[in-house]
Amino acid sequence: MAAMALDAAIGDPRWLPHPIRALGALAAKTEVLTRRAIASERAAGVVTVLVVVGTAGGSVYLLVRAAAALHPAAGDVVSIALLATTLAARDLAGHALAVFRPLERGDLSLARANAALMVSRETAGLDEGETTRAAVESVAENTVDGVTAPLLFAVVGGPAAAMMYKAVNTLDSMFGYKTERYLKFGWAAARLDDAVNFLPARITAALVPVAAALTGGRPLGALRCLLRDGRKHPSPNSGLTEAAMAGALGVQLGGVSTYFGASSTKPFLGDPKEKLGKAHIRRTVALMVTTYLLAASAFLGARWVWFGGCTGGTP
Repeated sequence: MAAMALDAAIGDPRWLPHPIRALGALAAKTEVLTRRAIASERAAGVVTVLVVVGTAGGSVYLLVRAAAALHPAAGDVVSIALLATTLAARDLAGHALAVFRPLERGDLSLARANAALMVSRETAGLDEGETTRAAVESVAENTVDGVTAPLLFAVVGGPAAAMMYKAVNTLDSMFGYKTERYLKFGWAAARLDDAVNFLPARITAALVPVAAALTGGRPLGALRCLLRDGRKHPSPNSGLTEAAMAGALGVQLGGVSTYFGASSTKPFLGDPKEKLGKAHIRRTVALMVTTYLLAASAFLGARWVWFGGCTGGTP
């Protein structure tokens, strides 16, 4: 809870050294070394994943233990600080609102530029609706990757487990592309990312209709679109939350996007009961935050019950 509060208060200041950026640098250097040392691209990718994920978990575990050896309170402070870096609720909301505000002022060019910071698709030629779609889809997808999934791993396994999850997520964002360079090398990162997000994605998607009811959205629409469209997405996980949020908002997501100069068509999720517009960005942020708080209540409540039951007393 302290880590959630710290993330909400300060987010991830750019001037502050961040372990996720360090993991990205480690992944890039490890890629170079494993490609040189191992002939098989797939095997090199597997070794890269093992090195980066193992380093993430091991270094955090040792750091927390070392701090706790000095003083138990020091161990707690280090744990809270590290956990906060794995949560991205404030930054995700901030990036989305950085698209909304220029749209509200009529500054489409700035909104496009800010949307480009959220997505890998090309945004230069997007109109207001497509710029909004980019922001909404990013928030919907990253509600799992950046918010509920690291929280779940934190509750289950502490800072080391949460950082290992972020390492997997970072590897997938760097190598999980079906391009000539990464089709084989990125196989392990992409498959592992699918595996670790399997349960968090389904829990999160199930909470979206509840969040919709609490935020004035369409809970029945969220549930209907989740069940109907959730499995249409190429990813086994991303489509679930996107479909649920599309139904909650009464909009249609998906369609044609351009990545690295090539067009890609994703299946439509949701129904176009409302035309996508800038107001949907704020509504999506409200859905994300409410889903996050519901997930925190569920995860922490389950932890309290589990440890209370195991010890027979107060957790």
